[in-house]
Amino acid sequence: MGKPFKSSKVQAFKVLGLLILSCFELLNPLNLELTFAQANIYQGQTLKVIVGSAPGGGYDQWARLMAQHIGKHIPGHPTVIVQNMPGAGGVIAANFVYGLAKPDGLTMGAFNPAAYFEQLVARPEIKFDWSKFTWIGSPEKNDVVHFIRADSPFKSIDDLRNAKEPPKCGSTGPGTTAHYFPRLLEDTLGIKTTVVTGYQGGSEIDLAIERNEVICWSPLSGTYFGREPYKRWHKSGFIRAVVQTGAKRDERLKDTPTLTELMQQYKTPEAGRRLAKVVLTATTLGRPVAAPPRLSGERTKILRDAYAKTMKDPELLAEAAKRGWDVDPLTGAELESLAKDVIAQPKEVIERMKWVLGN
Repeated sequence: MGKPFKSSKVQAFKVLGLLILSCFELLNPLNLELTFAQANIYQGQTLKVIVGSAPGGGYDQWARLMAQHIGKHIPGHPTVIVQNMPGAGGVIAANFVYGLAKPDGLTMGAFNPAAYFEQLVARPEIKFDWSKFTWIGSPEKNDVVHFIRADSPFKSIDDLRNAKEPPKCGSTGPGTTAHYFPRLLEDTLGIKTTVVTGYQGGSEIDLAIERNEVICWSPLSGTYFGREPYKRWHKSGFIRAVVQTGAKRDERLKDTPTLTELMQQYKTPEAGRRLAKVVLTATTLGRPVAAPPRLSGERTKILRDAYAKTMKDPELLAEAAKRGWDVDPLTGAELESLAKDVIAQPKEVIERMKWVLGN
């Protein structure tokens, strides 16, 4: 009578083992084994975010907000720190992330999305290939709003096109929207502008506009709608938006034509339209985050997934709303596609690009 009992007991253990195995197979979609491996990669590690601008600016603020939250969405929960590396319009940081940082998933960069301009015109200080960064994500897609003081004599696009004395616009220097967008307007629409450079930052340009030293500027839409004094100026009618970029008009600027509409109206040649697309891809990229090239597929997926989750994090969204920031993220795959497309340009476009940049 003992043997049948022993046999039944063994059989029961076999059934229990099969049930446990089945449970693990049911849990397989959660990819538990991979999750444990990922946790081992990042546990106890420090993830650095290299910011290509000084503290306090929009790129820096977005990078810091992202850094506060992304660690909890990475298996192993690494410590995340931000390191500012300003200079050369973000090129120093881009060169560092591309050529000096290890492709180990522990370094990401947040730098000026217009840095690819310098690669297109073959500046010797460029040590990166924009199309080969490992793109992680961007928190927003931006447009440019070109505004002018409402008390200026320029009441229409035709007034600007026919101006005997071009309006003066403020700029902090090459590589910024305030520098290249007025020159793009001249190339595509024939609107001449005197770009006044040398201002140290946007706040200095604000004061210059209030003093009537300059009467126009071309900030990003996120800046125009996201901070003072522009929100107050717009509401009071002190300034008037005359051109905006983007595929369609912003609901908040229903009376302001898009550059595309104006290029159609004034029959801008195809070469000018292509130049506009190349230049304005920088604003579409928003505030992109990238890792070094040759990052493994596994670690690329970890960082891209974590970034996507961070952009949906309720705490981040609440803070962004409090600051008046729009969250309209781009995925790493979308950034990768845009980066490859914008670098492949014919010689004619590159030559016109050199003029826009003031070469």
